[in-house]
Amino acid sequence: MPDAEDVRRIALSLPDTTEKIAWSMPTFRVAGKMFATVPEDETSIAVRCPKEERDELVLAEPGKFWIAEHEAQFAWVRVRLGAVEDEAELRDILADSWRQAAPTRLLEAYPELGLPTAE
Repeated sequence: MPDAEDVRRIALSLPDTTEKIAWSMPTFRVAGKMFATVPEDETSIAVRCPKEERDELVLAEPGKFWIAEHEAQFAWVRVRLGAVEDEAELRDILADSWRQAAPTRLLEAYPELGLPTAE
């Protein structure tokens, strides 16, 4: 089961990513734009997700995904680390969030990371 250190290691391996403490928790940013956070209990992460997709995720896998009340108006979804299958799935989740926040120059420079599914 992936943990907060796996989140940190994978997030920081993505191009132009930095870590910054905000709201008393680690946040990960690409080119200054936040794409992931690790809340204080370190049992979940928050990642970018288009609103229309996150509702489908939550309905399909409510044991893995949920929407925090204070984030409901934003395009973010929570992910329970204990429900993530393996490191590869965690990497896919973080890379997808990274793509949504990354500027075009980075998306073009790292085509192997793919294009965002939506903005």
